[in-house]
Amino acid sequence: MTPSLNTDVNNTVFVLVHGAWHGSWQWAATQRALAGLGAAGVAVDLPGHGFDAPLPTGYLLPGRPGLLTERSQLADVTMDHCADAILDTLRRVRRYGRVVLVAHSAGGGPASLAAERAPELVDRIVYLSAFVPAGRPRFFDYLSAPESATARGQSLSLGDPQALGAVRIDPISSDPAYAEELRQTHYHDTPADRFDRWRSALSPDLPLAVPATPITLTAARWGRIPRTFLRCAEDRALPPAAQDLMIAESDRAIAGEPFTVHTLPGSHSPFAARPRELAEALVR
Repeated sequence: MTPSLNTDVNNTVFVLVHGAWHGSWQWAATQRALAGLGAAGVAVDLPGHGFDAPLPTGYLLPGRPGLLTERSQLADVTMDHCADAILDTLRRVRRYGRVVLVAHSAGGGPASLAAERAPELVDRIVYLSAFVPAGRPRFFDYLSAPESATARGQSLSLGDPQALGAVRIDPISSDPAYAEELRQTHYHDTPADRFDRWRSALSPDLPLAVPATPITLTAARWGRIPRTFLRCAEDRALPPAAQDLMIAESDRAIAGEPFTVHTLPGSHSPFAARPRELAEALVR
């Protein structure tokens, strides 16, 4: 059933920011669904992500030499670099009308910083089970909170992130147990016959700056933007308790208009499992 749309949805551009190890490609099905509902979607590749992301030199070689120890080519990517990529897209689409900035997971950090720096470019910001740095400044601060104790995926990280300059995973691992943990963490409700296609597109390295850099938000800038949080009810990567903690701490830290909160069924990756339902939630 077609959702009740915002009256200005036909003049709305959704700027879509991916999460860790993903890229602009994660939004393709959601963009098609948005277009069917009369809205445009423009997806961003953060630096070091997407199909142009550099890989560890042994990543595609037999035996995977250096996978646990080779310093990432993304070690020098900063939070500023990531925010600048979003700001570049926001400036280019601003001419087309209302702009809604949508961030998933770790993409919430760069998106928040971009919105803080240029709130005039954003009419609403939507966090899809995404990091909100208003209450605590680093994503790592929430990942280590007691509310995240039930999160899965800790065993996916390889090597020493400080030495690598990145949080490294192995999406194309031939170990069935590793692949299953990746599926259970991010894609447990994605059809099984599509999971291998999704994981093969992931990048192995998340620049360490993305979860580790502190971000300061202000009421006068970020706080003036209407904000929505889309909770994922069965999220195993960022549990609902951790999502609720971020919402509550953000509303306490930044006075003014609180989050509008909606809940979606399913996993951390609704763009994979139910993209049309996600698109409908965005345009309501």
